[in-house]
Amino acid sequence: MSLDPETLSQFLDMLDRFVRERLVPNEERVADDDAIPDDLVQEIRDMGLFGLSIPEEYGGLGLTMHEEVQAAFVLGQTSPAFRSLVGTNNGIGSQGLIIDGTPQQKETYLPQLATGEMVASFALTEPEAGSDAGSLRTSARKDGDHYILSGTKRFITNAPRAGLFTVFARTDPSSKTSAGVTAFLVEADTPGLSLGPIDRKMGQKGSHTCDVILDGCRVHESAIIGGPDRLGQGFKTAMKVLDRGRLHISAVCTGNAERLIRDSLEYAMDRKQFGEPIAEKQLVQAMLADSRTEAFAARCMIEETARRKDAGQNVSIDAACCKMYASEMVGRVADRAVQILGGAGYIADYGVERFFRDVRLFRIYEGTTQIQQLVIARGMIRQASA
Repeated sequence: MSLDPETLSQFLDMLDRFVRERLVPNEERVADDDAIPDDLVQEIRDMGLFGLSIPEEYGGLGLTMHEEVQAAFVLGQTSPAFRSLVGTNNGIGSQGLIIDGTPQQKETYLPQLATGEMVASFALTEPEAGSDAGSLRTSARKDGDHYILSGTKRFITNAPRAGLFTVFARTDPSSKTSAGVTAFLVEADTPGLSLGPIDRKMGQKGSHTCDVILDGCRVHESAIIGGPDRLGQGFKTAMKVLDRGRLHISAVCTGNAERLIRDSLEYAMDRKQFGEPIAEKQLVQAMLADSRTEAFAARCMIEETARRKDAGQNVSIDAACCKMYASEMVGRVADRAVQILGGAGYIADYGVERFFRDVRLFRIYEGTTQIQQLVIARGMIRQASA
């Protein structure tokens, strides 16, 4: 563990107070304004939340996987927009750099990412390349000791705030698969890089995505993650960060589910029908019990998988199991919460309606449920064939 048990407990207690006292009261404001207030962004920076998983030597907290999911459980007790703000710096936006970056790349960018001075963004998805990421069309043409990047990336989380993009581009035009794709570090002010308008989404207001447009964007070969020797190795880098990202998202899903259970239980104990609180009605109790059981199961599988990852075991199949189960589970919990609140659950004033829309995204991004099913089944077949 990077933190001793007492220090970790103190950090989680402090984070819990911050979530309850500062973030939860601002959920409705963020949803209405579609923006996180600047003062809250600064407080989030001051809490060190941009650097949860970044090594201590670069100014981060350097949490282990098990410690990080404990923090994600707490962050999941509030609107996903707040977690999304720091999510790319701790996950897909930084982990490839942490794992495969050169010493110079790490020294240049990780301290800025750890403090939140710079926001990182992961530019992989394209208009015609999502789950089939190997079909991406963004190209990187060699020009002396530089590369010219051209293409469009779509639905890129935190792109409007980002100062640094991990851009995946095809450096081998003869390849039609993930082979020949290279990962580049591209700063936001690089000529030829521009942004599309902010996407209008079903939920997660305050968390912004948009297109990233590369039109003759010129970068030096030293911008390749890991340096020129890792030409064509971009997808190998991307694959290395997936397990951590899946476990983190799973923990956020579980935190959201626990928040929804708490809110729906409170309502059920207060709301009276037929002369008694609806919490006394067996069919309402059944929904509460199902939700509590599923959230507990998700928490247990996530904690166990995180411990095994920290122990150095291969957890790719189980991390995919966690992501698939937790993201589907929170959707069921949100649906039951709306049902328990009845008409009130359909009214925006109660917040359950907002969570119902917010959590729907978890089944799509960072690998859809269907992709997780393929990862799990194919992994099972490989193990059985070994």
